[in-house]
Amino acid sequence: MRFLSKTNIDFISKQKLTGLLSIVLIIAGIASLIMKGGPLLSIDFTGGTVAQIKFEKPVELGQLRNTLSDYGFKGAEIVEFGSPDEVLIKTQFTGSSSEISEKLTLALGKTFILRRVESVGPKIGKELQSDALKAIGLALLLILIYITFRFDRYYALGSVMALIHDVLITLGVFSLLDYEINLSIIAAFLTIVGYSLNDTIVVFDRIRENIPKFMKKTLNDVVNISLNETLNRTVITSLTTMMVVVILFIWGGKVINLFAFALIVGIFIGTYSSLFVASPVMAYFEKRSAGPYRK
Repeated sequence: MRFLSKTNIDFISKQKLTGLLSIVLIIAGIASLIMKGGPLLSIDFTGGTVAQIKFEKPVELGQLRNTLSDYGFKGAEIVEFGSPDEVLIKTQFTGSSSEISEKLTLALGKTFILRRVESVGPKIGKELQSDALKAIGLALLLILIYITFRFDRYYALGSVMALIHDVLITLGVFSLLDYEINLSIIAAFLTIVGYSLNDTIVVFDRIRENIPKFMKKTLNDVVNISLNETLNRTVITSLTTMMVVVILFIWGGKVINLFAFALIVGIFIGTYSSLFVASPVMAYFEKRSAGPYRK
């Protein structure tokens, strides 16, 4: 199936414009993170308790927040969860399930059903935060080693820079929108890394195949030819994956809503980076080296 007819886009000539766009997006995200003191972390990393409760009738969130504040839940985050009569309460209180239930009953009376309670201690939260950073760092290191052996160090540099680019922009979007980072978002980041890498390797394989075929062409020309040859595959793969993720985002429910949103952003940015970041970066460093490739 060909979604696109034969294309002849000069991707490399647009690297200054796309590079500027990437820098602006990354700086905006980093500025947001700095101003907000880092990403908005869920209780998975900070410690605390999440309680999901269902009322007999719809409640007004402002009034509920004031009532709970008077009973020891000051600063609690309260959001509607699926329907107007069901809410999710996130608080730094780290008591047992029975203690949470008693305090909620004292504050609200017997007007609700406690559907679930999840608690994470501060120590466990710090360990999970450290483990999440190690997981992402280790994934990037192993990818760097793998690409170096399969291609060369400049291909590896291009692919890892594209992956860091994808994660930073996705993290920046979450910071700008005040979306919290939980364990499922870390899983989404690792999924984005894998998806973007798969796309990049397909392009790199085609570049390596085309270099002997077009001995008289410059490396930039070979990269452009390879990107155009794989563009149809890239677009179809991204669209079909995006359709599934959008369906999850719309109808998958609140539990996986942020996970699906992270994948939507990541797939879009990952497709962009495989075209405008990974290959141009690789070509730039290959041309600067004294390697066998033509300028």
